[in-house]
Amino acid sequence: MTQNSWVRKRKIKDLFPKDSLDSSTVLVLVNAVYFKGQWNQKFKEEHTAEEKFWLNKDTSKPVQMMKQTNSFKFVSLEDVQAKILEIPYKGEELSMLVLLPNEVDGLQELEDQLTAEKLIAWTSPQNMGKREVDLYLPRFKVEESYNLVPTLRALGMVDAFIFRVANFSGMNGRRDLVVSKVFHKSFVEVTEEGTEAAAATGVVIIRTSLPFREPFRCDHPFLFLIKHIKTNSILFCGRVSSP
Repeated sequence: MTQNSWVRKRKIKDLFPKDSLDSSTVLVLVNAVYFKGQWNQKFKEEHTAEEKFWLNKDTSKPVQMMKQTNSFKFVSLEDVQAKILEIPYKGEELSMLVLLPNEVDGLQELEDQLTAEKLIAWTSPQNMGKREVDLYLPRFKVEESYNLVPTLRALGMVDAFIFRVANFSGMNGRRDLVVSKVFHKSFVEVTEEGTEAAAATGVVIIRTSLPFREPFRCDHPFLFLIKHIKTNSILFCGRVSSP
């Protein structure tokens, strides 16, 4: 079984681009992760309808918009003009965080301000409270490819790519191996059932307590993160600009 056929069965097609491997290729770094989670409370397909998704203030496209009304952890961020909603998966060990800017064109500003420390603060139990929410979430699929060599070099992993400097002698007893390529490809699909995902390779907060249902309408670009609840580890993250 080839590397691509193994990865394809896990939902990622053609991890290795055509002609990227040749007779001189000896060592390639590959990492594959696969995740398929069902929502704790599934969306009902009969509630899904075609609605507009605004790509920017002037342009929209039709999407299949899922809907459910339920109790979700929610917070409104006054300082960054955005809202966060947490959607748990079955078993409640994992969840999806949806970060939705208040404005149609507010995603870039939200991304510019987002840090790991702020995300932990925003989504802490002290800040996120349960609310009855009318949730509108489009079906979406995100797929992206990356060459990680420049990124790894920038992070300080340099020797592995340099001939006679790299030391993989533990693999073959010699120092003639060097990493030539590092490929990463990710895939995330969100439907009424849940999420299918794979990958290869000082805050001002408003906690509302009013009795009305909070609208959370993802009809313009937003961020999503899949996290492990106990450890707060982010497993997947992405941007939905055109579902």
